[in-house]
Amino acid sequence: QVQLVESGGGLVQAGGSLRLSCAASGSIFRVNAMGWYRQAPGKQRDLVATITESSSTNVADSVKGRFTISRDKSKNTVYLQMNSLKPGDTAVYYCNAGVTTRDFRRLNYWGKGTLVTVSS
Repeated sequence: QVQLVESGGGLVQAGGSLRLSCAASGSIFRVNAMGWYRQAPGKQRDLVATITESSSTNVADSVKGRFTISRDKSKNTVYLQMNSLKPGDTAVYYCNAGVTTRDFRRLNYWGKGTLVTVSS
């Protein structure tokens, strides 16, 4: 079994910054691509940013220039640095990871989410 645990969410004023972290643990042979998604109330879950095993990144246009995704492969951890936050960034942020397990299955996992609230 593999677990993804997010941290770093909270309440911040518009223009402020937050850094989200997501650590993968459990029966892991290798963590492949990782990413962040978000879901605002009443809306679908949308991609925020992804990062491959070789650290190539893809960032949604809505957050480009404000959010940065990075990872520490030695810790199986992905980060999302969020700057210049706007009220429209308010959402539950979910971590996602593609994992090759110790029995060599390739599976996809989600974290439980962390709430980010940006006040105006």
